[in-house]
Amino acid sequence: MKLNYRRTFFIGLAFMSISAFWNVYDSIIPLILKHTFGIGDTLSGVIMALDNILALFMLPLFGALSDRVDTPIGKRMPFILGGTAVAVAAMVVIPAADNAVNLPLFIGSLLVALVAMSTYRSPAVALMPDVTPKPLRSQANGIINLMGALGVIYSLALISVLVPKEGKPNYLPIFACVGALMVVAVVILFLTVKEKKLAAAMRAHEGEEEVEEAQPQGGSMEPAVRRSFGLILASIFFWFFAYNAVTTAFSKYAQSYLGIAGGGFANSLMLATVAAVIAFIPAGLIAARIGRKRTIMAGITVLGLSFFAASFFRAFSPLLNVLLVLIGFAWAAINVNSYPMVVEMAKGADIGKYTGYYYTASMSAQILTPILSGYFMERFGYGTLFPYATVFMVLAFLTMSQVRHGDSKAVSPRSKLELLDVD
Repeated sequence: MKLNYRRTFFIGLAFMSISAFWNVYDSIIPLILKHTFGIGDTLSGVIMALDNILALFMLPLFGALSDRVDTPIGKRMPFILGGTAVAVAAMVVIPAADNAVNLPLFIGSLLVALVAMSTYRSPAVALMPDVTPKPLRSQANGIINLMGALGVIYSLALISVLVPKEGKPNYLPIFACVGALMVVAVVILFLTVKEKKLAAAMRAHEGEEEVEEAQPQGGSMEPAVRRSFGLILASIFFWFFAYNAVTTAFSKYAQSYLGIAGGGFANSLMLATVAAVIAFIPAGLIAARIGRKRTIMAGITVLGLSFFAASFFRAFSPLLNVLLVLIGFAWAAINVNSYPMVVEMAKGADIGKYTGYYYTASMSAQILTPILSGYFMERFGYGTLFPYATVFMVLAFLTMSQVRHGDSKAVSPRSKLELLDVD
């Protein structure tokens, strides 16, 4: 049984377009809120958390809805096509509202875009397992994550080139280029991936193999395992609290505090993104040798020290880019291995339920941290950003150090692409 790389590449186009959108959202929207509408960092943090608030409710809802529908073009494709169309239309209005300094239009179009993205994010992700046999899904997800990274790099490159160093920027070309990528990607996806036919063929191929391995469901964890599970959820909450605060505010921080002109901050973020992609495979290999917990602890240590060191910079320096590369490596070490530890501890119980706990911990942090970090930056200055992140990495270190379960060494996969199978 071999993975169909061509088909998986085309399926990954949807994730590439989604990743490109969210990167522009995280990088550009805070700048518009600050410079065009004069919105303080606390309220800006509330607005930036809207996507995660919506995701908590809408991702499960539309994922379930796409399970139930049946159309001539498939279950997922109507949501992908419709969501993309509405999101792209709203994306064009966002920079137009910025240019016109029209706050109601800006907020309205932003909400429409966020809702539209939430309607098709789960169906787009679910399309891959619909048409890919179970033994090949890790490899397929590795390719899809690489496609997502390409989307991030595409949007960062646009920001770097198209945001001027002086004067009020016109973000319309950036949003238009990302919108064009989304349209082209989804059109190619629709023309090359015949969802209904492929899903039917896969179900027929698997046949009896669709029966799940016998494993008790709904069992309870032992007290010691439950304690470790609670501690790793706390760790996930803390490191997302630190990391997401930095990624959400970095564009404002770079311009207002470090003096990086225009879209120059995107070059630094691109380094961190590329470093994380490069580190996905080594992080998995290291965990296979020394264990997941030690690998995560090393990542937490490097990430915390990097945030601490970055707090001493008052202006841009090439050394800051070195730190961002280290941040990318460290985040990969954490991200690749944390979810497998959660699943390891959930053995003998309801894995789906405990997976939900994992996402609740990470998304709750991503809802709260833009607001809290925004308050500190507004009240005490932008210099608080990296110390803030450092404090929460210390907390993550303390809680993770007490985790005693879920640390079985990973088995090296047959294909190194499986090491890219991260959230």
